[in-house]
Amino acid sequence: MRLLFLALCLALSPATAHAQPGTGLPPVTTSAAVSQPQVLPGGQLAIAVVLDHAEGYHSWPAKAQNALPPEVAEFAINTEITPEPAAGLTFGPIQWPELHDSRVANPGMEGPPTILLKTLSGKAVAYVPVVVANNAAPGPRTITIDLGYQTCDETSCLPPENVKLTVGVEVVVRGSTVAPPNDPDLFAGFEQSVFEKMRSGDLPPQAVEFNVFGLRFSIDASGVVGLILLQLVAALGGFVLNLTPCVLPVVPLKVMGLSQAAGNRARCFTLGVVMSAGVVAFFAAIGAAIALLAGFTAISSLFQTGWFAVAVGLVIAVMALGMFGLFTTGLPKWVYRITPKHETIPGSFLWGVLTAVLSTPCTAPFMGAATAWATQQSPGITLLTFSSIGLGMALPYLILSANPAWVRRVPRSGPGSELVKQVMGLLLLGVASFFIGTGISPFVSEPNAPAFRGYWWGVAFFGVAASLWLIVRVFRITRCPIRRTIWTLLPALFAVATIAVTLRVTDHGPIDWRYYSDALFEERIAAGDVVVLDFTAEWCLNCKALESSVLHTRSVADRLNGPGVSPIKVDLTGENTEGKAKLHQLNWVGIPLLAVYGPGVEKPILLGDGYTVGGVLDAIDRAEGESDE
Repeated sequence: MRLLFLALCLALSPATAHAQPGTGLPPVTTSAAVSQPQVLPGGQLAIAVVLDHAEGYHSWPAKAQNALPPEVAEFAINTEITPEPAAGLTFGPIQWPELHDSRVANPGMEGPPTILLKTLSGKAVAYVPVVVANNAAPGPRTITIDLGYQTCDETSCLPPENVKLTVGVEVVVRGSTVAPPNDPDLFAGFEQSVFEKMRSGDLPPQAVEFNVFGLRFSIDASGVVGLILLQLVAALGGFVLNLTPCVLPVVPLKVMGLSQAAGNRARCFTLGVVMSAGVVAFFAAIGAAIALLAGFTAISSLFQTGWFAVAVGLVIAVMALGMFGLFTTGLPKWVYRITPKHETIPGSFLWGVLTAVLSTPCTAPFMGAATAWATQQSPGITLLTFSSIGLGMALPYLILSANPAWVRRVPRSGPGSELVKQVMGLLLLGVASFFIGTGISPFVSEPNAPAFRGYWWGVAFFGVAASLWLIVRVFRITRCPIRRTIWTLLPALFAVATIAVTLRVTDHGPIDWRYYSDALFEERIAAGDVVVLDFTAEWCLNCKALESSVLHTRSVADRLNGPGVSPIKVDLTGENTEGKAKLHQLNWVGIPLLAVYGPGVEKPILLGDGYTVGGVLDAIDRAEGESDE
């Protein structure tokens, strides 16, 4: 009898086709409305989703309402409301309407032919609460609501329906007077207290998904325990930043700086704490900007205009030149402020800030998902999460400063110490070349064409120069054959690796990329292709590493160039308005990110932080509908 009931639910009898008998009207009319046409940044609103049923018709309740007996719930197609991600908007839990009794064919083997069940009937209004981010950029928003439902009468059901409902709202500039609310009667049943819960985090469990080099796990973001775990993961991401090529060149310099104060335990610890405060202060400032400034959504926002990268490059170049002893006499005082000294309190703080700035082109594992979650939370949570990243990055320096014996053996003066400074100075000139090159790249690149990457040869020049200088100076400093051999082989290998990496990075690779536009994306989606969006930028070193080591492998490149797959590059190096909007639509901050769309998945598969060859191939299979998962 249960199979008979399922057949009845899926049957299309003449009486229950797509219109009411004798009227031509649909059995249910769907619509959506927004509570107010305008809203301020940091404000709130509600969306009403209406299912207006004709007499004698009903829809199944939402699964969350848990209103159906097991024998019916097994077959009933629940009503679902899913808002699509929109930039600067956070959606809260759906407020479902009151259920009413409806007569339904009895699925049991005994009893009357019909029974009473709780269903959605009459004019059923569900509400979607929306909180607007404090830094939401002014302008119009179109919010799309995916609505799925199945309409039935007493004896049979229509096929399931899936419709998209859209509403419009405008985010206005702070201080503006907003337009009066829409249709207060329609929103009379909306429970306003949900906004307080959304802002305080007092909501049902919210899983934050992590996928790092194939390691997948999730953390329940609700409650104190979930919040603490997420902060620990964010701190771990910050700690790993020290191992990225963005930060490594300055680590030996800071260790040497701490060694100079190692004879005074209190002084050494104080300098370490002050430097750590500089690191945390920078990330806290980034978190505050994301929470409060309109249009600022991620660290990558700093690079959307080339002047920031060029300015950072020039500051690093000045620091590097100072290591060669060029700033000894006759220079303006502001130059000495740019080249802070490790042994001073202000100098240590600035070293912390500059170390954090150097980390901005790199994203460590675990950071992407954690920061994406944090930007959708209250300003306090956003600030806390970014501060945790800074604390994690500062932790090694804090530990070293608390244990001065660990750095006491590092040479504080003499030819060895000077050589380290000179080599690090040359490497920092390479870093400066990188920042300056990424800053000017958008201005010398052709639109919708591979970006200019010639500046990488400047980076390679200083890397090779540092290696050769190290070899030459070691032969003058020491006569020990073992030391000469070691410090000849290691720099030589580094020089070869530098050239190899530069050749790989400047090669645009085997993939036939097209460059993102909304029109191109919609065209390929309409054609039924698997669309792979690669969110990248010239300043993003992680993006380059993953592109070279994963996307350029033969197996992945062949799939991306194969039939039915459209690889599209979303280059965020410059002012890419459409690309930024697409990233925001995915509720993601920071790059690298792969977003894989296709007919086999309802929502895009997001691969960030550390995707793998297997992960990319599996995502394409799933998007095509060929995976068993």
